[in-house]
Amino acid sequence: MKITRVEVEHVARLARLELTETELDTFTVQMDSILAYVEKLNALDTEGIIPTSHAVPMENAFRPDEPGQAIGVDAALANAPRHAESFFRVPKVIE
Repeated sequence: MKITRVEVEHVARLARLELTETELDTFTVQMDSILAYVEKLNALDTEGIIPTSHAVPMENAFRPDEPGQAIGVDAALANAPRHAESFFRVPKVIE
């Protein structure tokens, strides 16, 4: 599978990226090598392999989701660097 520079420019435009000529050349080569590797993987015979199989046995490590006692507002805010009333205060990130 060969990716063209035009396709890389299109992807960059969709991602709202401004790339230099050097970056476009670099990413075209890199994306082409990634797609070539994926093409090799597609050539593997995966017939009879369960899509979620793993090399080693795996188990769910999560505990059962059961309701418990809430810790309360005071305990939740105890280590907060800043709070106002019953809310965490965080720096403004949108101007």
